[in-house]
Amino acid sequence: MKKMSRNDQRKQRHRRVRARIYGTAERPRVSVYRSLTSISVQVIDDTTGRTLCAASLRDVDKKERANTVDGAAALGRVVAARCIAEGITTVVFDRGGYKYHGKIKALADALRDGGIVM
Repeated sequence: MKKMSRNDQRKQRHRRVRARIYGTAERPRVSVYRSLTSISVQVIDDTTGRTLCAASLRDVDKKERANTVDGAAALGRVVAARCIAEGITTVVFDRGGYKYHGKIKALADALRDGGIVM
């Protein structure tokens, strides 16, 4: 039997998580994608299939733009500010099949510190 790649395993975990997580207009889903070079976040209303707001490391200040834990925290602050501007205060966090550790945890903590309830 062929061994699954790490990304295929992550996609399988993500499908399992997505079976239980659903974003609504009152409580949209914060979806995180982490690549080798960047991190991107979307706030999605799954009932209509619309992205309400989004950000990636390119939207962060130049000196905080690194693909590190500090960069993920800076991205979380940017997303929190955009959510508050859109009138979004409560969300469902979708970690995308990644471990809740390191960059993902820093992003979630920064969202909470920015006034978003998860």
